Amino acid sequence: MDQIETPKFDQPTKLLIVASPYYKDIADQQLLGARASIDAAGAAHETLLVPGALEIPTAIGLAYRSGQYDGFVALGCVIRGETTHYDTVCNDSSRALTLLGLKGACIGNGILTVENMQQATVRADASGQNKGGGAADAALHLILHARRFTKPRTGRIAPASDHILMAGNPDPDQGTA
Repeated sequence: MDQIETPKFDQPTKLLIVASPYYKDIADQQLLGARASIDAAGAAHETLLVPGALEIPTAIGLAYRSGQYDGFVALGCVIRGETTHYDTVCNDSSRALTLLGLKGACIGNGILTVENMQQATVRADASGQNKGGGAADAALHLILHARRFTKPRTGRIAPASDHILMAGNPDPDQGTA
């Protein structure tokens, strides 16, 4: 399958890369790839480091509500171990990012979920599979779509609401923020 070209921006566009350097060599390659893709699109970026993959969605949620960024790139790596912690981290981080995306956050998910360090190294390599660059490209494309379908306030895409509706709760004022 052919890849979609990296979009180019003629108006100010700013992304926040949220990365976990739990596996530093992997994170360094992911960051290299993500930054190169964002630079190629003519967009600006900042990087925020968090301890692990579970903290990535929370950091993105906080930054999304600030309205300072057009999109986000989530970068991290989870390697299967001997316990079920792997399943929890993979499932919860992915679900939280999906929920933020459904609220309107433009997120490229580059959290690698692999069986071993060799798989992580191959996927993270900025001159190879470049999953960091792929995640940045995904966020950039979502920003284009968001600009097509919404009217940004002051040049940034703002969240529609700070409320999260929970299943079985018909009152939006009783959601959590």
